[in-house]
Amino acid sequence: MLSRAAQRHVKDRVRDSRHWERYTPRAGDIVVATAPKVGTTWTQHIVSLLIFQSPEPKPIMQVSPWLDCRFQMPIDAMIQMLEAQPHRRFTKSHLPFDALPIYDEVKYIHTARGGLDACFSFHNHFLNFTPQATLNISKVDKEDGGTGEPPPTPNDPREFFHSWMANDKGDGIPTAQTFFDLERTYWQERKRPNLLMVHFNDLKTDLSGEMKRIAAFLDIETPAALWPGLVEAATFEKMKTDGAALLPGIEMAVRGGHQTFLNKGTNGRWKEALSEADVKSYRDRAAAELSPALEKWLENGRLVAGDPRVSPH
Repeated sequence: MLSRAAQRHVKDRVRDSRHWERYTPRAGDIVVATAPKVGTTWTQHIVSLLIFQSPEPKPIMQVSPWLDCRFQMPIDAMIQMLEAQPHRRFTKSHLPFDALPIYDEVKYIHTARGGLDACFSFHNHFLNFTPQATLNISKVDKEDGGTGEPPPTPNDPREFFHSWMANDKGDGIPTAQTFFDLERTYWQERKRPNLLMVHFNDLKTDLSGEMKRIAAFLDIETPAALWPGLVEAATFEKMKTDGAALLPGIEMAVRGGHQTFLNKGTNGRWKEALSEADVKSYRDRAAAELSPALEKWLENGRLVAGDPRVSPH
């Protein structure tokens, strides 16, 4: 049953929220909804391990399609693929929560990460798009009511940070403004019983514990003997090893394939590139854009900041 319809339409070079008008929910469906480069693929893989109850890697883009994506495949084909899936379905979204329809029978998982870490991870990602992938995104955009070309991506990470902070239009790429806007929409709904807030830092600190939280939220029970193998399969190191099976064909879109797409899985790379003034400009912007509780959770995660569901602000 529809609990709340989408409250706005989001369309840019890579996303179109109206794709979700084609979605027909099934009881038990799962949506992993995040900003880019915050642990989305990691969360999808964890959900896959829990659903299939096997450490064998599954091709993430096939078993968990990105429904609002404009360039991976036509929406007709994506819906057909989704409808044909016999397993418990789980999809991906990079939309703000208020651009998604919310159904009572669907579970939503929102994974987040500190803004500076998300910014630097996306810089690496964007720099390594293949020329063919960039052309394909532009072609699809122009054929479907072009939303405009983004500015060139600077090679220097500090220069990229400054453009990320200054660009308020979005242009289909993440910016500080789109990041803050998206995170506010999930925080505002954090007490919904069918929304789970997960954080990259907590996955790094206590992977088994966070996987148990996700499993409990999804009402999935795993035999004790199987659990250690699932946790091992969810480690970043094992994902890198299994990257060719998890992300087949990714080399067509990203130079270096899965090794580049998965990259390092670490935080703090911005510390060597940004000045104290740069970091202060981000902290000041975050403090102005976010509530103190959201700012603390976004920077640190639940294990430091506390459970978002019990936060009053």
